Amino acid sequence: MIRLAVRVARADAPDALAELLAFSPAGVEEVDVDDATVEYVLYGARGELPSLHALRAGVGAALVEVSSSEIADDWASRWRSFHRPIEIAGALYVRPPWHEPADDSKLIDVVIDPGQAFGTGSHATTRLCLELLVSLAQNGGAAGPLLDLGTGSGVLAIAAAKLGFAPVSGVDHEPESVAAARTNAAANGVAIEVSRLDLRRDALPSAPTITANLLRPLLLELARRLREPPAVLIASGLLTDQLDEVAGEFAARQGLHERGRRHDGEWSALLLEADRRARIL
Repeated sequence: MIRLAVRVARADAPDALAELLAFSPAGVEEVDVDDATVEYVLYGARGELPSLHALRAGVGAALVEVSSSEIADDWASRWRSFHRPIEIAGALYVRPPWHEPADDSKLIDVVIDPGQAFGTGSHATTRLCLELLVSLAQNGGAAGPLLDLGTGSGVLAIAAAKLGFAPVSGVDHEPESVAAARTNAAANGVAIEVSRLDLRRDALPSAPTITANLLRPLLLELARRLREPPAVLIASGLLTDQLDEVAGEFAARQGLHERGRRHDGEWSALLLEADRRARIL
């Protein structure tokens, strides 16, 4: 097994991550190196990982350093130790299938196998979306159809279904993500319609509530391409200094107004609504 470490400039990290996920739909490991640098780690067998030429073409000027090393063949089993259960806002318990449910029966159990798709609930961007979904539920807003754009493992869609949204659908460009989301939905006993869709090219479906745990370029594209604005949009995958730009784009193009923002380290999420109800989550 090969460990490929790609260090990039922190300012360009979100765009670089988007490119690296195209090489590794199973996700990447993120390591804070210093104030100026972020390291993304990809794992795979020889021949499965991108070449240095492909990395330079994808990541571009953001690239600082690339290194590779061999790791033990039992890495796949040891990798499980990195995926731990997390509790969200006293309401959700998101866990991989090899961990037992929470002792607290009041927590909603969400079982996600990381498998071949991004999004186990452990990354800050996913946690922020889950927190905002819980807040909507606690404020009586978990009802009606919900669409999860870039569903990955399906964690947001599955949590939404368990919180009371219905019907719930998810879309993703990666076939591995579509398959993983369907498998995870079945394991959780929820009905979710999952399909493959290219957010940049295909016609975008609509729904009263949309979750979009994407990165800045795709969120800006979404603001331009949505045919019908939702009543509520949760947008994550943003660095704090990108919030105003993205919120402004959705306000100008879709008439969505900011109702709240959440932060977790350098990552942030927005709650946008189509009306002017005074609600801060």
